[in-house]
Amino acid sequence: MCQHCLGKTIHDVNHHGVWDNSIEPVMTIKPGETVHFECLDSSGGQITKDSDVSVLSTLSMDLLNPVTGPVYVDGAQPGDILKVSIEQFIPSGFGWSAIIPGFGLLQDQFKDPALHLWHYDRHQMGACAYGDFAHVPLKPFAGTIGVAPAQSGQHSVIPPRQVGGNLDIRDLSAGSTLYLPVEVAGALFSVGDTHAAQGDGEVCGTAIESQMDAVLTFDVIKGQSLKSPAFSTPGPVTAHLDRLGYEVFTGVGSDLMTCAQDALSHTIDWLCRTTQMSAEKAYMLCSVCGDLRISEIVDAPNWVVSFYFPKVVLA
Repeated sequence: MCQHCLGKTIHDVNHHGVWDNSIEPVMTIKPGETVHFECLDSSGGQITKDSDVSVLSTLSMDLLNPVTGPVYVDGAQPGDILKVSIEQFIPSGFGWSAIIPGFGLLQDQFKDPALHLWHYDRHQMGACAYGDFAHVPLKPFAGTIGVAPAQSGQHSVIPPRQVGGNLDIRDLSAGSTLYLPVEVAGALFSVGDTHAAQGDGEVCGTAIESQMDAVLTFDVIKGQSLKSPAFSTPGPVTAHLDRLGYEVFTGVGSDLMTCAQDALSHTIDWLCRTTQMSAEKAYMLCSVCGDLRISEIVDAPNWVVSFYFPKVVLA
């Protein structure tokens, strides 16, 4: 067990499904302390190694995207910054990706459910096989990570917020440092929705959703404030994908959402032609390893969105 895991632990039974500053903290810690969080996957354990696609029609929405916590950080007050040093993720070796009707960038095109189960070496964390079609390099991170908002009442964990939450930023991996604006006393930090891999955009609505533990160290920065989350990384963020370059497809037009949809659709068409995989499989594969990027947003009236698909995945 790593040295960070020998400190305080919050077990996954201590989870909640909304942001609410009235939820009692599970633990109080001092700045500088490290906490080991046991996190659930975004299905809240409803999707298992024995599941098939039928599980998607019976998912309880109330159980989705649970986060472990909250933690009260002593000394954190509204107007401060909570510094979260991401030390380590301890993966489970199992994950899933899905097309969930009514969800995802191309929800109007993909109306039927689909499910893919992933099995990977949780110790070596090498590339994970996607049937006979591809191998996806892994990069664990927490999709949902944040603090309680100042507004009273219950707030959904699904949309991201100015205090963090469901950010789905794949570069919040081990070694990165996240900075969150504090809006309530103690910050009331929680984390969950852990992923084994994801592309920028999480285009089908899911990554490689995978239960794992997160080891985090906390500090409070006084006398400074943030309006929204910020983070720093220890080095390159795409080294696990860059080795063989990318195939890139663009969407060009006056609406960024339509441009993004077009760029993704062109990539899926290419994957289907190149590998003979189904469009559903291509859509999920794009979600776990391909990146949406705004390439141009200044030359009105049209903008350019590009979808980068890493060649190493098909090598």
